[in-house]
Amino acid sequence: MENPQEYYKSDGPMTAPGGRASEFSTLPDDLGMLCQIAQGLLIHRDMAPFAYDLQLSEERRDEAHTRSVADILTQIHRLDDSPLKIARPLDHRMAGVCRHFTVLFCAMLHSKGIPARARCGFGAYFNRGKFEDHWVTEYWNDRESRWILVDAQLDVVQRKLLKIDFDPLDVPRDRFIIAGDAWQRCRIGKQDPSLFGLSYIGLQGLWFIAGNVLRDLASLNRMELLPWDVWGLMPKDDASFSDDAMQFIDRVAALILGGDKTFPQVREIYTDDRLRVPSIVFNVLRNTAEPIDT
Repeated sequence: MENPQEYYKSDGPMTAPGGRASEFSTLPDDLGMLCQIAQGLLIHRDMAPFAYDLQLSEERRDEAHTRSVADILTQIHRLDDSPLKIARPLDHRMAGVCRHFTVLFCAMLHSKGIPARARCGFGAYFNRGKFEDHWVTEYWNDRESRWILVDAQLDVVQRKLLKIDFDPLDVPRDRFIIAGDAWQRCRIGKQDPSLFGLSYIGLQGLWFIAGNVLRDLASLNRMELLPWDVWGLMPKDDASFSDDAMQFIDRVAALILGGDKTFPQVREIYTDDRLRVPSIVFNVLRNTAEPIDT
């Protein structure tokens, strides 16, 4: 049986740094400093205009379609070939989203021998009263014997803008809601599904949460795709969501919330073709099918 801590020490296809792996050996071991380094290399493309007064061209915004850390590092150096420890000017940082901060930080932790994985869910700290689509990193703290959530995206600017009142290196579980938890809350009527999604573009609902449940399952199997990649069982709206599909998602949600106890089942259920990332996925933003290097 695979050991989860050992499994999450290793890179998957998306977090492997490729030919630039040696660059990580020069980075510090401190988690806070690693977050700062990631923040100096990336900029959130949707927050750039109002948080950093930076207008990005469509070509620059398209950098967010970059999936693998190897390609992320290539793009980072294409914009500015300084060592990774050197923070780039705002307009020389790669344009990404929360998922890019997450996978880059995961790869950094893996290089230090620290078990880490991406988690897909919803942040409660972007728009008060709403739960916005978001990704964070979860790493194993051996000294405390627990998994801890880290939001590597929250730099000084964002913490001030969003009035963050917690440590981004230990995000409370009620501030970042893992997709399976969101699903269960809504299924039992504890919370309203319309509060979960991307409120600024009017996308929300149980179907949106289900998509994130599948993305989180894939991430737990080291396949961290883009937030707008679609495959398998993911529904396009609530109307197209059958009762059988909902009951199947009930099972998946329970497993991804089960911690290390359900790790074998998380690995096993992912072999189902309705859940497993195929060789080609549909990029919703580009409205096209794209191959995935698995």
